[in-house]
Amino acid sequence: MTPEAAQLLETARQHLAGSKSVGGLQLWYIAGREAYLAAFHAAEALVYERTGEIAKTHAGLRSRFAFLARSEPEIDQSYAMFLAEAYELKSIADYGANPATDVSADGARAAIDTAERLIECIAKVIA
Repeated sequence: MTPEAAQLLETARQHLAGSKSVGGLQLWYIAGREAYLAAFHAAEALVYERTGEIAKTHAGLRSRFAFLARSEPEIDQSYAMFLAEAYELKSIADYGANPATDVSADGARAAIDTAERLIECIAKVIA
């Protein structure tokens, strides 16, 4: 594993820890955002490890990750879809002011759980 990929995984783990901490405070919109960022950085670690490049946008990362994940049997294909769905959590936290778009406790917890599984999956694949 390259030092850069290792650092990206460490960043992913820090965001995961943050998502769990703020989830404990019932700040679900922030917990969801942090879960997305945890998954984002884990996906970025895979992309960097396989290509030596960092994606310039969130959409670019999701696209590259989905492409690379197809050739990695250990990576569940649902993780690519999760990244797209979890991006919405980030958007809600960053820009949403509408109570109808609030992040639910269940939604944030599910994102945290999925982000944690994704991090561990990527760590094994690139180890």
